[in-house]
Amino acid sequence: MTRRIVLRLERQMQPGNRTGKVEMSRYKVNKSIRDINAKIKAGKVVVATAEEIIDIVKSDGPEEAARQVDVVTTGTFAPMCSSGAFINFGHSTPGIKASKVWLNNVPAYAGLAAVDCFVGATEPCEDDPLNKVHPGEFNYGGGHVIQDLLERKKVHFKATAYGTDCYPNRMIEKEITLKGLPQATLCNPRNGYQNYNCAVNLSNKTVYTYMGTLKPKSGNANYCSAGQLSPLFNDPYYMTIGMGTRVFLGGGEGYVAWHGTQHKPSAKRTPKGIPLSPAGTLMVMGDLKKMSAKWIKGVSIQGYGSSLAVGLGVPIPLLNEEMAQYTAITDEDIFTQIIDYGMDYPGGVSRSLGQVSYAELKSGTIRFDGRDVPTVPLSSLVRAREIAETLKKRILKGTFFLTEPVFTLPR
Repeated sequence: MTRRIVLRLERQMQPGNRTGKVEMSRYKVNKSIRDINAKIKAGKVVVATAEEIIDIVKSDGPEEAARQVDVVTTGTFAPMCSSGAFINFGHSTPGIKASKVWLNNVPAYAGLAAVDCFVGATEPCEDDPLNKVHPGEFNYGGGHVIQDLLERKKVHFKATAYGTDCYPNRMIEKEITLKGLPQATLCNPRNGYQNYNCAVNLSNKTVYTYMGTLKPKSGNANYCSAGQLSPLFNDPYYMTIGMGTRVFLGGGEGYVAWHGTQHKPSAKRTPKGIPLSPAGTLMVMGDLKKMSAKWIKGVSIQGYGSSLAVGLGVPIPLLNEEMAQYTAITDEDIFTQIIDYGMDYPGGVSRSLGQVSYAELKSGTIRFDGRDVPTVPLSSLVRAREIAETLKKRILKGTFFLTEPVFTLPR
């Protein structure tokens, strides 16, 4: 996207056009989400995954690809620390206004209402030794509680309270299951990061980070992205994604609630619109009861803490040839920065040690500091492909329809 087009889009995002809808007159192909949904209903929709569309655009061009294909499906499966679940655990007899809550001895935040709480994916078990014996194992935390619920296991619930006239109970303990809960909502404040760092360690000791274990003297390079399959790489300027966008979330359906925390669309970009560093993020939510433990997994990151691996897939409607061109992005076109997590990152030093493509990262080694360094993915490419394929099948079967966003994400 040229700077001229970017400025035009920014003008369209002024208060008079908060829907983010793009003027279509300059395109040779013009579709709407309503048009695409009509095709889904009629069984005539054409869907391609984010990997399949690359060859279609290469052979036929973006205009013809936009005529042929209606939807491109994306996918990613990786640890996403900023995740959690709102749980309504139901009223007791007598009633209680819980002030402290534990789920399998993992503290949950109870400062919401009488019988609501939020369990965060990174919250450790109350008696976890943490990093007292370094590096800690963090065998059980909030992410594991969410997985246990999805696996239909019984979870020990405890709540204490100070007691009120309307809610006199001061303590309850019981076993809960996902099926027995009145409501359970997965609500993830920051998922689907649009690009992220490649992590190395220049120090003389092994370090344990949220990017995994990093060997000394750049013994390995860790990264976390599905690259050309990742949702926000396929719509880099968020032209079709926003509040209300229906997504594949945890095996079920979810929605984009708004941009995620740390959303930074102003990051420096390539001529193709791809950010060169961490940029856009999504806040997503959905009914936990309709999700699957296959796509929501508790994660233990040695020396760092617990987390949650989340399966996320976003359908990208090919409204025009410009969107077709964006979705044809390849790993060779996507670059990220090499960052030192041994000294620079913990010290708050902002410095890039170099730039590397996802094609290089996925090859298994990158050339760094004059030698070949093995690369380690924290995300699962196999699972990302499966999510894109699963979402494609659901759309083709007519069980998954697209939604028009109320607002597109801030650009």
